[in-house]
This record gives sequence, C-alpha cells and structure tokens, in this order.
Amino acid sequence: MGKKLKQIAIYGKGGIGKSTTTSNISAALSKMGFRVMQFGCDPKSDSTNTLRGGEYIPTVLDMLREKSTVKVKSVIFDGYNGIYCVEAGGPAPGVGCAGRGIITAVELFKQQRAFEDLDLDFVIYDILGDVVCGGFAVPIREGIAEHVFTVSSSDFMAIYAANNLFKGIQRYSKSGGALLGGLIANSVNLPYSRDIIDDFAQRTNTRVMHYIPRSVTVTQSELQGKTTIEAAPGSEQAAIYMTLAARLADHENSSTPTPLETTELRQWAKGWADQLLELEIGVVRESAAI
Repeated sequence: MGKKLKQIAIYGKGGIGKSTTTSNISAALSKMGFRVMQFGCDPKSDSTNTLRGGEYIPTVLDMLREKSTVKVKSVIFDGYNGIYCVEAGGPAPGVGCAGRGIITAVELFKQQRAFEDLDLDFVIYDILGDVVCGGFAVPIREGIAEHVFTVSSSDFMAIYAANNLFKGIQRYSKSGGALLGGLIANSVNLPYSRDIIDDFAQRTNTRVMHYIPRSVTVTQSELQGKTTIEAAPGSEQAAIYMTLAARLADHENSSTPTPLETTELRQWAKGWADQLLELEIGVVRESAAI
C-alpha cells in the first residue's frame, strides 16, 4: 500500500500573514524530508513567491486562456528545496468569479492524477479567507482538504473572518466536507493578544496550533524573496515555523467548530474592549502614582 497523501487548506483574512505562514510551513515540511506542493488559491497569485526567490509564475488560468488544453506539468514549477509550486490564478480584473481559478485548477489536477504521479506527502492550499463561498469554499465543501487551519491575529476583523470560516466548515461538515484542525495565531507579541485568541478558540471549540510573533526576521527574509526557513534557518522565528509544521504533520483529528452568532461575536468583542480599556486606565494610574 502506498503512502497516504495529506491535503491541508490554510485560510485567513487578506493581509493577515496567511501566505507568509503557509510558505514557511511548506519550506519546513520540505526540510523534514517530505514531498510538498503549495497550491496558491489567491487571485493575486503571489502565494509561492518566497518559495521562488520572489518570482511570479504563470497560473493555471493564464495557461488555459492561451490554449484550450493544458498538461499539469506545464503549470507546476520548482521551488525552494524541491517544493512544487502552483498558482490557480483568477479572472481578468473586474471580470468573472475570483474563485473560478480554484475550481478549474483542482479539477484539472484531479483529472490528470497529478498528486498521485508526483508521489506527494502534502498538498498545502493557500486560500483567501475573507469570503467562504464559490470557488474559495471548494477545498472545504468537496472535502478535498482533510484538515482546515485558519491564520488569525487578535484583531477583530481577522477573528470575524475566522468565525465566518467556521460557519462554512460547520455547514459543509454535514455533507462530508473538511473539518477544522485549529487556529494559527499570528502577530502575537503582547500577552492580551494571546488571551483574546485563546478565549475565542475556547468559545468556538477549537485549538491554537501555535503562536507566531511578529518578527523583523520575516520582513528581512521576504525582502530577499525568501522564506524565513531559507533565509534565516538558525533564527528563533524559523524554529517556531518548524515546530508549527511538525504539529501539522502529526495532526490527525479535526472536528466541527461551534462558531459564534454575529450578535454574540459583537458582545464578546465589546467585553474584551472593556477589559482592555480598564487595563489601559490601570496602567495610566500606576504611572501617575510613580
């Protein structure tokens, strides 16, 4: 019996660090000896840039616009440490559905049995998580990804997007859809940020896979067109990504989350806002007393 392919979808609000996190996870898994494909599913088509030295690659939809039939090998590009890089792509600006690239690309790879032929251990889908509809929901709705993870900071809009994703997972779980593996806490430098994310995870019946602090090392690496794993392998930040990747590699049991209703989420957020205000007032009073 051949080895089992593990397909993981990583969602997150735009600008939250989803692609940075995903690329470092892919790079870390490759360093562990796994055969990895990163499948960019963002219409910006920049998911795999830091795996390719900052270079953009032609997308599946780009190729299909040029010719009616496409062999998958023509849309797979070599990345750092042997990682296979694919970008689904999107429609021309202002035309069509942004999720069409995901639907088209996934179907093409299924038809040509690309994953099996490459003998992959992991396929990591990097997906925009602001909306969970149409093509963006394909890896969840169709059960293509076995495990879904979301990247979130403690900012309300990032948590709001994560909660919406949880609603989609809950809905599709009833018909064989993918389940939630957990939450990846990004840009967590202050104690209250961790507390907010921990509280949200507990209330929605999920877990935090790891905490990733904001780091200048990541910025320096990306300015070189590289992941932190490649550019600064001995750094503390690289060690954090290696630990996260190992946890995802070992992860087996995902579950259905219990998202908050919108009014409940607003009340929860207001409660935290009040706590932070009290904390700020306390700090000001303490400083004045000194």
